[in-house]
Amino acid sequence: MKKVVKFGGSSLADAKQFAKVGEIIRSDSSRVYVVPSAPGKRNDNDIKVTDLLYECYELAKDGKNFYEPFLAVKDRYNEIIQGLNLNLSLTESFDEIENKLLNSPEKDYTASRGEYLNGLIMANYLGFEFIDASEVIFFDENGNFDGEKTNSILSPKLEEINNAVIPGFYGLGHDGKIKTFSRGGSDITGSIVASACRAGVYENWTDVSGLLMADPHIVSNPSVIKNITYRELRELSYMGASVMHEDAIFPVKKAGIPINIRNTNSPDDAGTWIVENTARRSKYTITGIAGRKNFCSIMIAKDLMHSQPDFYRKVVQCFEENNIPLEHLPSGIDTMTVIVQESKFIEHEQEVLSRISKIVEPESLEIESGISLIAVVGRSMKSQTGTAAKIFRALADSRINVRMIDQGASELNIIVGVLNEDFERAIRSIYHIFVDVE
Repeated sequence: MKKVVKFGGSSLADAKQFAKVGEIIRSDSSRVYVVPSAPGKRNDNDIKVTDLLYECYELAKDGKNFYEPFLAVKDRYNEIIQGLNLNLSLTESFDEIENKLLNSPEKDYTASRGEYLNGLIMANYLGFEFIDASEVIFFDENGNFDGEKTNSILSPKLEEINNAVIPGFYGLGHDGKIKTFSRGGSDITGSIVASACRAGVYENWTDVSGLLMADPHIVSNPSVIKNITYRELRELSYMGASVMHEDAIFPVKKAGIPINIRNTNSPDDAGTWIVENTARRSKYTITGIAGRKNFCSIMIAKDLMHSQPDFYRKVVQCFEENNIPLEHLPSGIDTMTVIVQESKFIEHEQEVLSRISKIVEPESLEIESGISLIAVVGRSMKSQTGTAAKIFRALADSRINVRMIDQGASELNIIVGVLNEDFERAIRSIYHIFVDVE
C-alpha cells in the first residue's frame, strides 16, 4: 500500500523539525511520495517564509528594495541545510528568484518558491527524486485546477518513480506561468498526488493530533475527533474549522482514499481518520462544532406568500443579481428569511432591498446584522432523539437568545444563529452539554 504524506509549515520550520519528519518517513517504507509546505514559524514572533516572499514581491513590484526580506528567506533555508549537514547549494535558485523579482516580478511565482526550495531540500535529505509541481499539476484557462490533464501526466510519472518529493501549493497555469492554489494549498497538492497514484492513505501531518471537536481558542482542551466523514468535515470546514484546506477533500473523496491527520511532534498519536463512510460510532452524539461571525438576516413578510409559486425565486434573484451568495433560507408560512454574509450584503444593501420591494411587494422588511452562525455537526444525530432540545437547553441555561435555527434534510447538522456577542459563550455551552453530560 502506497502512502502520500504531506507536511505543513510548522513541521518543516527548521532543521530539528526536518529531522523529525525524516524519522517519520523512514519509519514506514510505504510512505513513498512526500509533499512539503514552505517553512512556517519557529516561534510566535517568527515570520513564515511564504509571508516573507509575499513581502519581497510587494516591494519588487513597486520598484523598492526587497533585499531585507529576501536575505531572511535565504538565511532560513541555509540554516536548515547546515543543520542537516547536507551537501546542497541553493545559490542558483536564489539567483533565479532574485532576477525574476528585479526584472518581471510575479506574485504566484514568488510565493511558490517557498515550497519549491523546501522540496529541493527534502529530496536531497531523503535521497528521493524531486518532481517540480509545475511539470505535473495544471490549471485551465479559467484558473481552475485541471484534474484531467494533471492525472494524464502525473499518474504515469509516479508509476515510473518509487520515491519522490512533489512541492505543494502550486502548478502551471494555462498561460505557462506559475499559479498557486489559495493559502494552505499544499493540502490540495497532497490530495491530488494521492489520487494520481491511487494511494491507500493520504497522511496529512501538522502540529495537532487530529481534528478537534471545537476551536481550542474558545473551548479549553477540546476532545479529538477520532473518525469523521467527508460530509461532516465539509460542514465544519465551511463554518470555520481549520486544520486542512477544504478543497483537499475532493480528489481523495472521488478516489475513495481515507485521510489521516497526524501530529509531527507526537507521531504515535492515532490522529483523526477522514473517510467516506464508517460504522464506527462517535463517543458523543455530535462530531464537532464550528461557527462564523458577522452575518445578516433579511426577513420578508407577506400574507399568503406560500401560495405564490414564484415568490421565493424572485427574492433569491434579487441577491443573485448583486452576486451575493445565500447561506440559509429559513421560512414560515408568511415569512421568508435570507441569511447572507454581512460584508457582501452591505455593499449592495439598498439595491437589494429596493428590488425586493419592487418585485414582491412585501408587507414588511426587517434587517438584523451582527449575527453569528454555529453549526453542530454529527452523523449520529439522526439516530438520537432530543438533539435540538439539548442545544436549546444549553443556550437557554446560558441566557442566550436564538435568532435562527435551520436543520438540513440529511439531519447531519443543525445551524443556530446567535448575536455576535454571544458567539463564544454559545459554542462553549453547546460543547459542554454534549461532551460533559453524555
